[in-house]
Amino acid sequence: MPEYEFVDVYVPRGVSRKDATRLLTDHAEYGYWELDRLSLHRDGSRRVRLRRRIIRQVRATW
Repeated sequence: MPEYEFVDVYVPRGVSRKDATRLLTDHAEYGYWELDRLSLHRDGSRRVRLRRRIIRQVRATW
């Protein structure tokens, strides 16, 4: 089972959809994050949970 690390991003209600998309695209492109969960609140704000896989390197024994 792969292990993931998570980060929560809060997007306030005044941020346009285009700017929110740009923010999440930058996280995905440069930080290798992918979308795990998105919740839209009544006040128009968004809480986004991003995840990326933790790659553990196995120590080589010679």
